Formats: sequence, structure tokens, C-alpha cells
Amino acid sequence: MEVMEDMNNGEIIQRGLEDFEKVQRYMVIAKEENATRTYAELKIQYISLKALLNSLGVNMAEIDRIKE
Repeated sequence: MEVMEDMNNGEIIQRGLEDFEKVQRYMVIAKEENATRTYAELKIQYISLKALLNSLGVNMAEIDRIKE
């Protein structure tokens, strides 16, 4: 992710949600293809984005399809 110093919380949340959705899509594909190294790298991004969104008060229950 880029440096977000000029972004407000709404913009950060929007960007985080877009990135989170993208990472989840790629994780599903990597799991289907048994791409374990790719999945592991994506999981690092997934965890970081999830932590960011949680810290900003985003309810992850509806948007987290991976549930890890």
C-alpha cells in the first residue's frame, strides 16, 4: 500500500476495502491451484489489511470470506 498521509479515514477505508477484496479473490484462486507459496504471501497482506480495517472500525463479518 502507498503512504496514506494525505488521505482521510474514508479514503483509507475505501482503499483498504478494495485491496482486501482483491487479496481475497487471489487467495481463493491460489488455494484452488494449490499455490501454497503464493497463498502464504497473500495471507500476509490479508492479515495486514484486516488489522488496518479493524482498527478503523470496519465490521469484517460481512466482507471476510476467507475467515482465517
